[in-house]
Amino acid sequence: MKLLFDENLSPKLPQSFSIQFPSSMHVRECGLRGFSDETIWEYARDHDFTIVSKDSDFYQRSVLYGHPPKLVWLRIGNCTRTELVTLIDKSQEEIRRFITEPMESVLVLD
Repeated sequence: MKLLFDENLSPKLPQSFSIQFPSSMHVRECGLRGFSDETIWEYARDHDFTIVSKDSDFYQRSVLYGHPPKLVWLRIGNCTRTELVTLIDKSQEEIRRFITEPMESVLVLD
């Protein structure tokens, strides 16, 4: 279960979840810094990632195209990295269930 953290999130997040979600990456680590949402979407799809983002554009893309890839949409305002880690950490089981659910495309966390 690999997460791909979008550019609008801290590049340190994959390290925070290296045990819970091994092989997770930030778009910078994939050489996708500054790339379009479409390119990031295709990369996630081709490399079996679930995208984690605060960007509503990914939500709209998911509604239009479905999955893969799946999207964990963080619907929270400005917050610290610690607050993001806490939210994702407390939602681990929900995220795992979502990733394995064949019919769901988007998980909203707020």
